[in-house]
Amino acid sequence: MTTECRLLYHFCRLRLPAVPLPLPVFEHHLHRTFQMARGKRLAKGETLAWETFVERLHVVDWFLACACLEGHPSAWEVLFAARANRTDCLLIDALRLRAVRLFPRDRERQEEAVAEFWGHLLVGEREGSLPLLARYDGQRPLVPWLIRVFQNKHLSELRQRRGLQPLPEEELGERDLPSANPGHEHWHDEFRHAAREWLAGLSEQEILILGLRLRYRLSQRETAHLLGIHEGNVSRQTARLRDRCLEQISEHLRALGWMGEDLSVFVFTEMESLLLDEPRLSADRLAALLAARGKAPPEP
Repeated sequence: MTTECRLLYHFCRLRLPAVPLPLPVFEHHLHRTFQMARGKRLAKGETLAWETFVERLHVVDWFLACACLEGHPSAWEVLFAARANRTDCLLIDALRLRAVRLFPRDRERQEEAVAEFWGHLLVGEREGSLPLLARYDGQRPLVPWLIRVFQNKHLSELRQRRGLQPLPEEELGERDLPSANPGHEHWHDEFRHAAREWLAGLSEQEILILGLRLRYRLSQRETAHLLGIHEGNVSRQTARLRDRCLEQISEHLRALGWMGEDLSVFVFTEMESLLLDEPRLSADRLAALLAARGKAPPEP
């Protein structure tokens, strides 16, 4: 393990020469992270071998996260300059975009959410809790993981405010998937094209249900109460929306030669941002649709 550690260490130093993380500190964090990743797997009744952990380790991202935990200014400079996956925007800009979607029309809360997040990366939110960066196990790319952690953290707070069960703390960042490799960019574009065509065919009622569930994170019961319909209707319409969406997109991709078994990668990496960027699902548009029915939009 020592020889392997040294090889990993020198590889990271070659990739990030300005980040002076000492070898003993590197070894300490590597052992700590392996134990943490193995503990997560054991909790699910699975095992994790050292070789598997190292094989899946995004070692440069992980090295950078550890250096940030150790307080190296050069590491933070690299992190601040990091670019979001498959886009040309900085990590900080990607977080701001998520904040806009989470807190529509509340500019002050958007700025607070992003500013507070950097502090939580190094200091636990509660006494005795791990800093967010210390939970990163290196088994996925760092930047998409941070964006997902940011979103899940604030979704949990919004759910608690409405009296709903918050997302489990140990799942922060767990749902993120790495983007497909550059050779699959064509399929990402086709997926988004098909999804937009599906969106264009939705009725106002379907847009309202989708918008209330997605943008405002209302439960089925809350959505039904706001729209004055039975909760079962919301459940059935949501299921139909999901099934029609996947069927229509699958048909489009298969007609172009898609041979994939399912659409899970695209759903996880593309669908949410596409829906939240859809003009018909904007906060102002949803408010107008509700106003036409004599309803007020929910509090953000």
